[in-house]
Amino acid sequence: MRYRSPALTVTRVLLLAVALLQSRAIAEVTRFEMTKREPFAGGTAFGDVGAYERILGRVYYELDPDLPQNRSVVDLNLAPRNARGRVELFGDLLILAPQDAGRGNGALIYGVNNRGNLNLLRHFNYAPGSNDPRDGRHAGDGFMMRHGFTLVFSGWDGELLPGNGRLRLAPPAVAGNITGRVRCEIVPGGDTTRAVVNWGNHGSYRPIAGKLQTATLTHRLLASHPRVPIPLEDWTLHVTEVESDSPTQLPKVELEYPKGLRKLQIYELIYEAENPVVMGTCFTAVRDLVSALKYGTGAANPLLTQGKPRINRAHAYGVSQSGRFLREMIHQDFNSDEHGRRVFDGIMPHVSGSGMGSFNHRFAQPTRHAGQHDHHDYPPDRFPFAYGTQTDPLSGRTDGILARSLRSHTAPLVMHTQSSSEYWNRSGSLVHTDPLGTRDAEIPDNVRLYFFGGTQHGPSGFTTNSGDGQTAPNPADYKPFVRALLLALDRWAKDGIEPPASVYPRISDGTLVAWTRNATDFPEIPGIRYPGVIQQPALLDFGPRWEKERIIDRQPPIARGEYQVLVPRSGPDGNDLGCLSAPEVAVPVATYASWRLRRADGPAANQLVGLSGSYIPFPLSQADREKIGDPRQSLEERYGSAEVYLERLRDQCQSYVRSGYLLEEDVERTLRIQRERVEPLFEAIEAPAQ
Repeated sequence: MRYRSPALTVTRVLLLAVALLQSRAIAEVTRFEMTKREPFAGGTAFGDVGAYERILGRVYYELDPDLPQNRSVVDLNLAPRNARGRVELFGDLLILAPQDAGRGNGALIYGVNNRGNLNLLRHFNYAPGSNDPRDGRHAGDGFMMRHGFTLVFSGWDGELLPGNGRLRLAPPAVAGNITGRVRCEIVPGGDTTRAVVNWGNHGSYRPIAGKLQTATLTHRLLASHPRVPIPLEDWTLHVTEVESDSPTQLPKVELEYPKGLRKLQIYELIYEAENPVVMGTCFTAVRDLVSALKYGTGAANPLLTQGKPRINRAHAYGVSQSGRFLREMIHQDFNSDEHGRRVFDGIMPHVSGSGMGSFNHRFAQPTRHAGQHDHHDYPPDRFPFAYGTQTDPLSGRTDGILARSLRSHTAPLVMHTQSSSEYWNRSGSLVHTDPLGTRDAEIPDNVRLYFFGGTQHGPSGFTTNSGDGQTAPNPADYKPFVRALLLALDRWAKDGIEPPASVYPRISDGTLVAWTRNATDFPEIPGIRYPGVIQQPALLDFGPRWEKERIIDRQPPIARGEYQVLVPRSGPDGNDLGCLSAPEVAVPVATYASWRLRRADGPAANQLVGLSGSYIPFPLSQADREKIGDPRQSLEERYGSAEVYLERLRDQCQSYVRSGYLLEEDVERTLRIQRERVEPLFEAIEAPAQ
């Protein structure tokens, strides 16, 4: 079915017209402050689109707390107001745009940064990561430029510490004597006596010095173990002020424990804090910036050409934390700007699993997520999980990620993409089942799901070194898929052309099953331990004010029941069924498992290596297979030679091209990478005979 925007009623048309006439009275983006405008990549011309420019600066916002579109921002009504009765904030801005606007494709791509770090060019242009893209290296293969997209990045995370070019937001303060209990889970990456209480280069809420005697620190080896208190006199908190141009910069808070914080053990700090910020303005900042660029608000808009906007459609791409950001932004109806207009025409939440985030509540901590071994009891994994409307059997609530945006007629087109490791590490199945995993969910017409079989959260470099795991990490690459799907999303939004069909495992066809070995049919591979754990969310009770006011009174929260996650069933080689498998997984030389366990003789033994998958090579020859009792066919038996393998791989790639999941230009790249990896394997098979 072709997706169309809901028809505007006469009343809605009149209201929209009034809103547009009053646009100068409703302040959103008040000004752009450009500090630099220069050629990108040395003025390199990208195909027919030509050269790009790099625009740096800052964007300033004002919010009316009384507007209906802003009332769901927690504590915005408690923020200081200026003489116009508005709340002020500002954030960093970076734009890469065609120098000749007429040669662009009219589409804006907003790259939601992950903890201040940019990843759009890395995922779509095969470029090295950089928060300051400026030269030819950062353009990669020029994919997004050749297609004429305008790339926009801005600060949205008010918790970030400055440094390394991270894009930041200066959110408003909360006025008055507001305090609350803050919980920090600390899982050191190595033995130490001092560690930050937050992670990912984020600040922390200021502890109240006079109430430190009420703070608690506990310790446990695993999440399932009881919390063991550590005496107050054995540890100390250190607060360091951070130099910043943000008036609401959070300090750096560190825990010192002279007796030793041990690698991968779980420490939980709970303390009374003061001076929260209005963290939920992360959503209004993105909303108002993209709306201004798309609809032409503001005389200083850097994307105006002869007073008219050059952008006629806008999309967003978010990875992991920033994918969860997009899901919650849509869920809370922030895709409707202050005039009721749609902000993003299409979104791609990538590797977000079924979660949202700790973005819009009092004392929110945006960097927090949920994992199997670490980062527990935070708000990210909470109902609703699916895009369509469902009823939660644990809480009795009825909701869906798209429910509010459908009511406001601003629902975007959605392409939800994720690796298969999200099933194990980020409750990925709840996106497309009911909350108890008993049946497949109904997928709305404006949503497509693409689950990349045999891949991990972020592709690993190719290695056979297992490191702290029992197996090597998974190197299978999903990036060629997201390139093709981005173009399909833009065609869908621009011309109404249906994208390729969703691909994900289902309960109904037996490809989505319980995560036990008996259910998945994962083969008995010699020396390989199957997981006895998985990340599975609970209904968390944060206290009486949480549901209506988004204020946490109970730390840690109480689990009131568990949601049920499922995983893809395995084929005879241990590779996932029912998924859009990466080409090298569809034509495999190994088992590309969606999980990876920590070493049995190390810290957190046999727990999941968070967000990682496994690479378990096939035996080289029939003799090797028979010697160790491996049930999987050897490379010798499957292919015989590198040439045969590569021909089958080429056929698989071409099949994906015909179906719209892969671009022709990425076929040769895939073949080249896999040739480099498999030729030594087949040479090793031939070596004994020489």
